[in-house]
Amino acid sequence: MMRKNYYQKLAFMGILLIGLLAFQKYTSRGKERFPEVKFITEHSVPINLTDFDPNVLDSKQWQSLGFSEKQASTILNYKKMIGGQFMSKEQFKKCYAVSPEKFTALQSFIMLPEVRSKSGFDKFKSYEKKVITVSGKFNPDRLSAAEWMNMGFTEKQAEAILKYRNYLGGSFVSKEKFKECFIISSETYSRLEPYILLPVKTPDNFRKSGNQYAIKSTVQYHSFDPNTLDLDGWKGLGFSEKQANTIVNYRDRNLRGSFKSLEDIKKCFVISPEKFQELSPYIKLNTSTNQVQKQETDFSKIDLNMITFKQLLEFGLDEKSAGSMIGFRKKLRGFVNKQQILDTYNINKDLVQKLISIAPLDVSNVPKYTLTDAPEEWLKDHPYFKYSADKIIFYRTTYHDDTKILKLLKLKPEYEARMKLYLK
Repeated sequence: MMRKNYYQKLAFMGILLIGLLAFQKYTSRGKERFPEVKFITEHSVPINLTDFDPNVLDSKQWQSLGFSEKQASTILNYKKMIGGQFMSKEQFKKCYAVSPEKFTALQSFIMLPEVRSKSGFDKFKSYEKKVITVSGKFNPDRLSAAEWMNMGFTEKQAEAILKYRNYLGGSFVSKEKFKECFIISSETYSRLEPYILLPVKTPDNFRKSGNQYAIKSTVQYHSFDPNTLDLDGWKGLGFSEKQANTIVNYRDRNLRGSFKSLEDIKKCFVISPEKFQELSPYIKLNTSTNQVQKQETDFSKIDLNMITFKQLLEFGLDEKSAGSMIGFRKKLRGFVNKQQILDTYNINKDLVQKLISIAPLDVSNVPKYTLTDAPEEWLKDHPYFKYSADKIIFYRTTYHDDTKILKLLKLKPEYEARMKLYLK
């Protein structure tokens, strides 16, 4: 009996020892390393983004806007699912591949209405895709917005193409660069490519060489005085409207109204060395009258809604004051009372007070609307309406009375009074 108990104790000790060894082995194992976690960040939106139509972009162009390949595929599939065409920004926003942050970044560049009309397609016929037609070979560096529209592009698409061309320095340089424009879909490019008068490939030193690849102008030059040339005059020499405007502003603002030497002209950044070389034999700079000649303007006859930057400088305002006044007037689409001019930021109030006491203000051409018929673009851009624009657009779908809408907006009295200046 004693022997039996002995063996039982021995067996129990053996089992206990084995258990301890197993436990020690388990606890002594090295800690397993978890795989490194990597977070996928959303691509940022390109800095030099231009207006685009989401209905014409292919996968590669969506990726150029900062989407991944998978997100681009999802957007294209979603477009097919809803009938093959986005009808509004609101509809595009619902695609789950488009985050709220990405939509906010892209929203102002999307060439679609904010919301789809209740009656369907009738309200937004202008957004329907048009057939692009080409009558013959062409150089895209030479086409105006009207000529792009004649091909079948919308007005906004034409403007976006010109913006992209200006971003490249005034020339598409190559078919390759032209194809990269967001507005040009693969289908459209395939149709246009045989007719485009540009090199196929982009030169390796494109970024260093600037505008030297632009095809030379065929403009017939004639003698001219750069100090008397206006916007149309510079455009007649082969410059785009934007370039011509830059030259005039450079002369009138930076040089205070006059080029003093050929070197002054050469320094203007939109006039390339090649262009200057073409123009220089025809430049007749009248050095005897090179000093700024102030016109004797009768300011008692100059409408404050038509007065120019140059005339404000003539009156005595500095560039900052003159620029602020012209800029604020442009945003308002015209002043409706003289107090608004005095309320402009960054102006010389004493000089402006003197000016408005002399010059008349004609308000007959200032656009005014009711809240129910005001264009959405006007509401969202006008300084007095833009912060309430979305609410106005929402309320007027139900109410058609300005008084009711103003009541619902719950504005401060001074803000409501400002709005009423531009309401019928």
